[in-house]
Amino acid sequence: MSSVALGSVFRDVGFLPKNAPRNSEGRRFWIKGSAVTSPQGLQAANLRPKSSTKAVRVGVLGASGYTGAEIVRLLANHPQFCITLMTADRKAGQSFGSVFPHLITQDLPEMVAVKDADFSNVDAVFCCLPHGTTQEIIKGLPNGLKIVDLSADFRLRNLGEYEEWYGQPHKAPELQKEAIYGLTEVWREKIRDARLVANPGCYPTSVQLPLVPLIKAHLIELKNIIIDAKSGVSGAGRGAKETNLYAEISEGMHAYGISKHRHVPEIEQGLSDASHSNVSVSFTPHLIPMSRGMQSTIYVEMSVGVTHDDLYQHLMAAYEGEDFVKLLQKGAVPHTRNVRGSNYCFMNVFPDRIPGRAIIISVIDNLVKGASGQALQNLNLMMGYPENLGLQQQPLFP
Repeated sequence: MSSVALGSVFRDVGFLPKNAPRNSEGRRFWIKGSAVTSPQGLQAANLRPKSSTKAVRVGVLGASGYTGAEIVRLLANHPQFCITLMTADRKAGQSFGSVFPHLITQDLPEMVAVKDADFSNVDAVFCCLPHGTTQEIIKGLPNGLKIVDLSADFRLRNLGEYEEWYGQPHKAPELQKEAIYGLTEVWREKIRDARLVANPGCYPTSVQLPLVPLIKAHLIELKNIIIDAKSGVSGAGRGAKETNLYAEISEGMHAYGISKHRHVPEIEQGLSDASHSNVSVSFTPHLIPMSRGMQSTIYVEMSVGVTHDDLYQHLMAAYEGEDFVKLLQKGAVPHTRNVRGSNYCFMNVFPDRIPGRAIIISVIDNLVKGASGQALQNLNLMMGYPENLGLQQQPLFP
C-alpha cells in the first residue's frame, strides 16, 4: 500500500452485514479491518468504552461559531455521541438550523445563553468560546465533565507568556496546571486520562506534526527554522470584521501578525518540549481568499550528514499506521484542496537548492484537523473510544 493510500473506517450503511453491532440509538456500525491493522487501531480495538450502554451526552458551548458548527457536522456521523446542550449568547432562543441552514436536518436542542445552561444532562463539553472568556466559564463547570477547550486559554503552560501575548492575566491558573495539550499524535497517552484538554491552534498543528518527530530524532537544527503559513478566512472566526469583507480580502494575499502572532509561543512551546531546550522560530501567517484550508511551508537546516531523504524516511516511520497524518509519495506536493472537509494532515519533504536545507510542506483543513476534528479525536480518546470514531469523512473535491 502506498503512503497516500487512505482507508475508510466505516462501511456505508447500505453495505453493513446483518450481524453488525448497534449503538445505543439502534444504529448499526462496523469497523473495517483497515482501522485496526495500525498500532493505533489495534490499541483502539482493545479499548472498552467507558459508557457502553448509553450515548455520551455532549454540550457545545459557543455553538454559533465556525468551530461549533463543524463539531455539529462531525457529530452527525458519530455512533456514540449525542448533543444535549448548545449555547450561543447572541443567538440564544434560536434553533441551530436557523443559524446554520446546511445542518437543518439535525435534531438538536435549542441554543441557550451560557448563564442559563443546565449541565445535569451532559457528560462532556466542547468549549468553542472566544479567547479570554473561556477560563472563568470552565472554572464554573461541574467537576465530573470531560472538557475539550478550543480556545487558546489553556494552551500555554507559562502564565506570564499567556498574559504577554493575550493582554490579560490568566483567571484560572489552577486549571492551567491540570490541562493537557491536545496534539493527539504526540500526547495521545496523556490525553486518554485527561479531564481538561487544550485543543491546539490550527497553525501550531500544521507546524508541529512534521517538525516534532524530526526534532526528537535530532535530524534538524534548532536554529533558522522559517515558517511561511497561509490560512483560509474561516480561521479568523465568524465575527463581523471590516478586514474580512469580501472586497477587502478577495483577489489578494495578506500577511498579518508579522513577528507577533499569538500562535508563536504555542509553536515554540511544542518544539522546545521536543528538543528539551529553547527553540525560536520565524513565523509569518497570511490570509488567502478561500473559506477553509491551511498550508505551512517550513524551511529547515538539516543536521550534519543528514539528507532530505533521511527526513522523509523518519517521518514515514513516525506516522506509519496513523489514521490522519499521511506522508505523500516522494515528489508529490500537498495541496489544501485535497484535505478539505477532512481530519487529515498531508505532508512531504523536498530538497532545497541551498545545500544542507530542506523544505517541508504540511496542509490541513483549519476547521477540522486544525480545530473541531482534532477536538473530536481528543474526546474520543478521553471517553475510551477509538480516536477515529466519527472522523472517517473523506476530503471533498472539487
